[in-house]
Amino acid sequence: MAQLTMVKALNLALAEAMRENPNVLVLGQDVGQDEGVFRVTEGLLAEFGSNRCIDTPLAEAAIVGAGIGLAFTGFVPVCEIQFDGFSFQAFHQIENHVRRFRNRTRGRYTCPMVIRMPYGGGIRALEHHSEAPEASYAHLAGLKVVIPSGPRNARALLRAAIYDPDPVIFFEPKAIYRATREEVPDQPETLPIGKGRVVRAGRDVTLITYGAMVKTALDAAEELADEHQVQAEVLDLLSVAPLDGALINQSVRRTGRAVVIHEAPRHCGVGAEIVARIVEDSLLYLEAPVKRVTGFDTVIPYFRNELTYLPDPGRVVQAALETLRF
Repeated sequence: MAQLTMVKALNLALAEAMRENPNVLVLGQDVGQDEGVFRVTEGLLAEFGSNRCIDTPLAEAAIVGAGIGLAFTGFVPVCEIQFDGFSFQAFHQIENHVRRFRNRTRGRYTCPMVIRMPYGGGIRALEHHSEAPEASYAHLAGLKVVIPSGPRNARALLRAAIYDPDPVIFFEPKAIYRATREEVPDQPETLPIGKGRVVRAGRDVTLITYGAMVKTALDAAEELADEHQVQAEVLDLLSVAPLDGALINQSVRRTGRAVVIHEAPRHCGVGAEIVARIVEDSLLYLEAPVKRVTGFDTVIPYFRNELTYLPDPGRVVQAALETLRF
């Protein structure tokens, strides 16, 4: 098995799918000649040509709109939006059309396409380059919203998204694009969309998160164990639409306490939905109120204050201890 970064694992998934299915193609700004701003599409133009790795104008609505047309003529488009903050230039295409075709045609047609985009903070980028808008898309019925947390599950989930009959928004946490390497099997593999996983077992409190915040939660769990003799269970949701409610509630019922972590603003964030589901399904198992550790209800700040905005292990440890002392 090769040791790959997330960027290389995503590139592998794209190349595999394009080799397996000649109808899979990639389109977006700078995906061909420049091989993507983060090099996720490296080598695809050389191997598959300009008819399948397509450089588009700087026009997000056109990228997604063209993807819709391609999806209805037998292709499987993988659209790249260069940064998540620019996805709102195509929001009307996604909201009005992409998510609605299964319902609009009463199941006769679907819209098999993937919309990939780097998202989140942590790399000291400019305005519109560091947002975390997953809740905006998770709220739209008809979309699946996937957020990998490492190289191996990124490759497996992107493959699953490409072969899914419905549209998938695929958020790639750019802070961990090259942060770690992980063994990725030589044989292709997929993961089911909508199923999370336990990445660290524990009995005292459940830490629930996804994407780049999985590393933050694991670091917090390590500190809780070393300094406070607290065994925290860490859940990696892997997708926020659908949510793996069964996994969440099984863990919370076992530990009796929960902390939800995400870098998006708190107000109406994915964490609010997770807390609501815990209260609806497992209230009588709780030993303390559920805590949230999130970004703040502001636009993510510029360079100097960016790390202050993002959740860190210290904030997660504090929240976990508060639930334990309740």
